[in-house]
Amino acid sequence: MSLNLDGIIGNSPALAKVFKVLGKVAPTDSTVLVMGESGTGKELLVRALHRNSERRDMPFVPINCGAIPRELLESELFGHEKGAFTHAIRSRPGRFELADGGTIFLDEIGEMDLSLQVKILRALQEKEIERVGGTSIKKVDVRVVAATNRDLEGEVASGRFREDLFYRLNVIPLNLPPLRERGMDILLLAEHFLNRHCGSKARKPLALSDKAREMLLTYSWPGNVRELENFMERLTILCDDCEVRPEDLPDKIFADIGEKPLRKEEKVVPMRPAGFAWPSLKDMRDKDLKLKDFLEAIEGRLLAEALEQADGIKNKAAELVGIKRTTLIEKLKKRDLL
Repeated sequence: MSLNLDGIIGNSPALAKVFKVLGKVAPTDSTVLVMGESGTGKELLVRALHRNSERRDMPFVPINCGAIPRELLESELFGHEKGAFTHAIRSRPGRFELADGGTIFLDEIGEMDLSLQVKILRALQEKEIERVGGTSIKKVDVRVVAATNRDLEGEVASGRFREDLFYRLNVIPLNLPPLRERGMDILLLAEHFLNRHCGSKARKPLALSDKAREMLLTYSWPGNVRELENFMERLTILCDDCEVRPEDLPDKIFADIGEKPLRKEEKVVPMRPAGFAWPSLKDMRDKDLKLKDFLEAIEGRLLAEALEQADGIKNKAAELVGIKRTTLIEKLKKRDLL
């Protein structure tokens, strides 16, 4: 049976690996922990998980654990009885009760207070909850899916997250790749967002120039898909022509890829600065990377460029970077570029 992936755009190898796991785990009731940087689309993935599960016709109930004050989060999750606290003028069910029979999505689980983690663990293990101010136990049948942009193992080591809860949540880990590792998905998404926002603003379609496409592929996208969508919406408002050129792009893209920002009146668009400049410690600090990760990022970009220039021919790409074909393939597999 094919997966229902409505709303998720991309066909990169990195994303295909996620879909493969999704297809296996969706029909089960196993607890899933989705990990990925902010803005990668974790909620879209979780909604796809629910749509492809046996619970698809039952409620899908999300809650952002980092957006609700800790003193209110317990009531939001488990509900409360009348008079449980000030302003509790009537009894109210929580998200676990509302999700009964379906899926509850605990977004930003890493932000949850330790004292509340104990009650989440009980809900997972015993399938039962107790409302704030209540005296009776309620049984609930929910599938729990959690998501975080934090390193939960590091949080466990630091004492900020319960080890038992981490292992109970981490039955099936799903790692959503950052946008910079999704290759040509960047352009698929950029064109999708351009078309959507042009349509909503009743303006003529915008196309991406070749140079703009190259720059979008080279940029590191620290804000991931959310940042890309914001950029594309901005272009549909501010771009005067029917084609997006490098001078239309924000200065931060030029700074990130090491290019000189351009202005509208400049006719020549150099894609590389004159001369050669070695990466500096400042470059590494600006990227907030350690030496190994910094060198890995540089190597990854060179390999991707070699593949593009070689039109995907591995032998030719290996010659361009001066390594054996087998070595190239190993490096590409490591980065999910095959």
